[in-house]
Amino acid sequence: MQTDSTEPRGALTIRTLAMPADTNPAGDIFGGWVLGQMDIAGSIAAHERVRGRTVTVAVEAMTFIAPVKVGDVLCVYTTVERVGTTSITVGMEAWARRNRQADRVKVTEGRFVYVALDENGNKRAIPPL
Repeated sequence: MQTDSTEPRGALTIRTLAMPADTNPAGDIFGGWVLGQMDIAGSIAAHERVRGRTVTVAVEAMTFIAPVKVGDVLCVYTTVERVGTTSITVGMEAWARRNRQADRVKVTEGRFVYVALDENGNKRAIPPL
């Protein structure tokens, strides 16, 4: 993960608007809300690669770089970094488009691990590409 890039890395996976209900007492968006959006994006990327159900098993890394403000459009980009026998690691970057304009700033990056499950909720092997 890099904190000094000027362009997002990965595929745009979700985009959502930060709303007043998601703020902390200081008026910034809760970090937990941002983490939740990243988990949703990561699970979408994992599901597409695994071709089925996944669950989050770990957040290996999470770095908050800048606050997200009310009215920002949060864009989460994903990259599959590793595929194991039953687990998949997804790297993510969250970028905020300030005031819904073209200018954007990297606000968070993280690395989440998901495990592939079968229809009974048991671990299953991830099929090759």
